[in-house]
Amino acid sequence: MSKKRPVAVALAGALCLVTSACGADSSTDTAGGSGDKASAAAAGSGYPVTLENCGVAEKFGEAPSRVVVMNGASVAEVSTLLALGLQDRIVANQQSYGMSEVAGRAAAIKALPTGDVKLNEAYDIPREAMIGLRPDLVLSTTAYGFDEKNGFATREQLAQVDANTYVSPQGCDQDTTKMTIADSYTLLRDLGKVFGVGDRAEKLVAASEKRIADIAAKVKGERQPKVMVLFSNMAMGGNDFSSVVAKGIYNDILAKAGGSNAFESASETSFADLSQEKVAATDVDALVVIGYNDPDPAAYAEKLLKEFPQWPAAKNKTYVALSDSMYLGPSNDLAVAKIAEMLHPDKV
Repeated sequence: MSKKRPVAVALAGALCLVTSACGADSSTDTAGGSGDKASAAAAGSGYPVTLENCGVAEKFGEAPSRVVVMNGASVAEVSTLLALGLQDRIVANQQSYGMSEVAGRAAAIKALPTGDVKLNEAYDIPREAMIGLRPDLVLSTTAYGFDEKNGFATREQLAQVDANTYVSPQGCDQDTTKMTIADSYTLLRDLGKVFGVGDRAEKLVAASEKRIADIAAKVKGERQPKVMVLFSNMAMGGNDFSSVVAKGIYNDILAKAGGSNAFESASETSFADLSQEKVAATDVDALVVIGYNDPDPAAYAEKLLKEFPQWPAAKNKTYVALSDSMYLGPSNDLAVAKIAEMLHPDKV
């Protein structure tokens, strides 16, 4: 397994910290708007709005126009902004999976400005660079992104320069084991409220809910194959298989698609650190490989199936390669659909 890519190190570091698993176009930019004109616009569009976030009351007098998206080994926040048509508000984005189940999304993310900042050892934006970007909203997947010990600007420091901050659902205590698809909807609704596009957020949520409900109804009562979910070419621990999913939003997606996690009981944290022997001794009916800046996760899946020919998954060549739809974000319905098609092709 190739484990040397910097992006792999960044993801491993962020996920270890989070889980303790290791030892459509919108209007033009309105930045700078102030005075009576801005106040009148705010009053006419439902502002101010207040959002309770990780024990902090964030008050917005108008829609943010200089948004910074921290890395956090995520694409949840930047994908949600794009889904809501808010790409023109982003002045610096550090998130990318390099691929997406949504046509055009990976290219759209790549085209976003990065702020031209020098990242710190955690592959994210250090305090001084963050302040220099003059943000009015900073998004972080977890509270880690606002921890002074990590060299980041704190929420208090950002508030002093008139920047609001937001930690995504389940990120307050950096424990993502309880994350579900509902948290993706919370993220959509929260940002919809902040930017005054709540109607669009509700439409996206409703469409996703309907598609997932329709699929779940079709596979209800069927046998639930045991699925192995892991990141391709990724190491986050001491064993050969340290990026195997145990708990989190992934399991909710599997359940809706008519499957179950073969390694759910292997760890109390989000990820299990497994030996090759443990993996070999487990019956795996199907494989879901998540690509994080890996150009060919399908090749990794094929390699695994050859390595463990005793798996039912290998005998039937049952796998799917996914990326952002398996994570917190606006596209979980796509993952549910693709996995259901793999597990229950005669029902979906």
